[in-house]
Amino acid sequence: MFKELAGAAEAKRALLERSGPVTRSEVVHLAAARGRVLCEDIASPVNHPAFERAAMDGYAVRAADTRGATPLSPVLLKIDGAAGGGRCVPVRTGMAAPPGADAVLMKEDAVVRGKEVEATAELHPYKNLAAVGEDVALGEIILREGHRLRPPDIALLASLGLSTARVFERPKVAVIPTGSELLPPFRERDLKPGEARETNSLMIGMYAEVWGGSPRKTSIVVDDPDLIREAIAENLDADLILISGGTSVGDRDYAPPVLEEMGELIVHGVRITPGKPTAIGMIAGKPVISLPGYPVAALAALYVFARPLITMMAHRTDLPRVVPAKLAGKIVSRPGYLTFARVSLKGGVATPIMTSGAGILSSVARADGFVLVAEEVEGREKGEVVEVSLIE
Repeated sequence: MFKELAGAAEAKRALLERSGPVTRSEVVHLAAARGRVLCEDIASPVNHPAFERAAMDGYAVRAADTRGATPLSPVLLKIDGAAGGGRCVPVRTGMAAPPGADAVLMKEDAVVRGKEVEATAELHPYKNLAAVGEDVALGEIILREGHRLRPPDIALLASLGLSTARVFERPKVAVIPTGSELLPPFRERDLKPGEARETNSLMIGMYAEVWGGSPRKTSIVVDDPDLIREAIAENLDADLILISGGTSVGDRDYAPPVLEEMGELIVHGVRITPGKPTAIGMIAGKPVISLPGYPVAALAALYVFARPLITMMAHRTDLPRVVPAKLAGKIVSRPGYLTFARVSLKGGVATPIMTSGAGILSSVARADGFVLVAEEVEGREKGEVVEVSLIE
């Protein structure tokens, strides 16, 4: 049996207090920088725009030449190659302002009469004309350290002539699947009695990447403490090690004892359902999370422990995504345990799917999110408004 069960909040706090964000950085090309987090401020190397430019299609003018213009009393301007002195120049959006111009008369406010234009609106200086540096000034800080790059951010940087950005490295996440009964996925043969396809590491690795990590997966390690020890030792260059399976208290559950032997076993057994067998420890200063072999239990432990750790390491602040919803039915929870209740969502209504069933992965595939029912709460009632964490 488990020696002592830890509360989920207590276990997570112990894990996060012993860990920290990745401080290593790298320079990446902007074309591959979407979603990356800046490790330094970026100042503009140029004025943008670098020249005065038309913000509208129309006619570049000297604003003073349009004084008093109205639809009933238009001002006549001559079409020419320079502006000012009663002259105007046809321009398109984005064109450089011609000599003498300090405003742009929109086409909608102009009536062409041969080689002349009737201006029907009075303009002020820089009306419909972008000044030098109006968008971004030379030396202006445009993006701060810690900012997660989005497509418009990257487009802005590229428009300033930049091609790279210095970002934090993604935390390296080693995924070690264990189990003598497991076969690699995608192998085209029928399973023999007692065998199972190893898919946890597939799910774990994908989530590590979604949350900002750089995952790498080892081959399946059979239930042998020496081989598990060897796999861990070979991956201590990672920032985080996630072990799948072998974490309960059976005769072939070697992960927690190996973790304790190689470093510090902080927690073995957490009051979370599903996910009770989860173990957490540190080896050579690196956090190690030993996840249950049952897939839903592994997913629950991933969300409760690995997600906050990976996002912290990756300097991510945009997760988790949570939405309010009204319960269509009662959620039954286990008193004293944090309960991972799967729900479907439609029109702001959350329908409970399942709170137990650590191995029923289809319950997650049918779910849009989950509700975490706190340890001190005995279920949630139909009609209650709850927070639903969306499954990425």
